[in-house]
Amino acid sequence: MSEHNLETGQSQIGSIRIADEVVAIIAGLAATEVKGVAGMSGGLAGGIAEMLGRKNLSKGVKVQVGEKEAAIDLYVVIEYGTNIPEISTEVQKNVKRAIENMTGLTVVEVNVHVQGVIFSNMETNQEEEKRVK
Repeated sequence: MSEHNLETGQSQIGSIRIADEVVAIIAGLAATEVKGVAGMSGGLAGGIAEMLGRKNLSKGVKVQVGEKEAAIDLYVVIEYGTNIPEISTEVQKNVKRAIENMTGLTVVEVNVHVQGVIFSNMETNQEEEKRVK
């Protein structure tokens, strides 16, 4: 018999509880692994999506975690020129897989909220050069 069973949250020596913050960090990392995701968004600041650094990934994620299930809301910024529906679907799959594999929780939904679009550095530099000339 295994030492613990994550589905029931019980082990032979006590219960197991995974903090919401841990699930949020896993979700944020899994989301940013998907090509085309520029980063997580902490919301709109002055009408512009605020990009979060790697230390704040969980702030672009809202989770509801029960004993056996989890629901995830992700707030992302996408790279310009990418197919938003395709990237969003990949994010959903990757986040679901990562959380289920690492925690044993069943992910019942992953909602992707696209908060903004960002240009790559090369395109931004070309735009700046055109304005200077």
